[in-house]
Amino acid sequence: MSRITRRAVLAGIVTSPALSGLGRAQASYPDHPVRLIVGFPAGGVGDIIARLIGQRLSERLGQPFIIENRPGAGGNIGTEAVVRAPADGYTLFLVNTANAVNASLYDNLSFNFLRDMAPVASIASAPNVMEVNPGVPAKSVAEFIAYAKANPGKINMASGGIGTLAHMSGELFKMMTGVNLTHVPYRGGGPALNDLVGGQVQVTFEALPASIALIRSGKIRALAVTTATRSATLPDIPTIGDTVPGYEASGWFGLGTARNTPAAVIEKLNAEVRAVLADDGFKARLADLGGTALPLSPADFGKLIAQDTEKWAKVVKFSGAKAN
Repeated sequence: MSRITRRAVLAGIVTSPALSGLGRAQASYPDHPVRLIVGFPAGGVGDIIARLIGQRLSERLGQPFIIENRPGAGGNIGTEAVVRAPADGYTLFLVNTANAVNASLYDNLSFNFLRDMAPVASIASAPNVMEVNPGVPAKSVAEFIAYAKANPGKINMASGGIGTLAHMSGELFKMMTGVNLTHVPYRGGGPALNDLVGGQVQVTFEALPASIALIRSGKIRALAVTTATRSATLPDIPTIGDTVPGYEASGWFGLGTARNTPAAVIEKLNAEVRAVLADDGFKARLADLGGTALPLSPADFGKLIAQDTEKWAKVVKFSGAKAN
């Protein structure tokens, strides 16, 4: 037997068990229930998305995907529970834009999200909406910028809390336009929208699903969506980027798990999620929530998380925001 042949045979002996092990891991996963941890209370958009995808994965994979809400610290309590869990794919996490913001908003996290969380699959993206009280004399983003510059510091900008996407979207708007808005944080988007309707605050950049009924009833006025493209839910509303070139602020949701989880398990989950996202009924349900299906590979989802982590770090620094 030649040296080359012997080397090839030995290589096959070494690699075959590893490959068959990966195959077994993928074939047998999951063989018992999977936990899907959500870092926020039940009832919100993220929780609804987690339950929708969990139900579909249960149906496709034959094991329960159990939703476990662990709210607190902007989602960091739930995040830490996952990064400390065994790296076997049986503890998943609903990853969202807050994780990218929290990396710079919090000074003393016990984990590094980019290092300790493995991206599994993206699920959906969703816009926020720049919206004003009807008493504000601005019918467009350009008119609002002019109005704000004529009234520096006199316009109150509400959000559902420090570091939320609504807050960061507003700070990005301030950073890119030079307007001076006074941030007023609330304990959730609901109270912020209530005061927008009441006129105690003048503008907010809240999530579309929470705002859509108020927009359609005329209680608040939508000026633009925060995403790079228009929303199918509000097709007549322009984007902020149409007036402020380069502006973009998207909310997104996906699945993550502890680093060092077998690649075969991650690939299997990604394939199953993408199959769910291709279903017209599921896409319609996401549209009801103001979202759009976002099928990405684990690598591409990881790139999105890394890019947004870098982006929001600059906005957090500009705003001077720190978690309470």
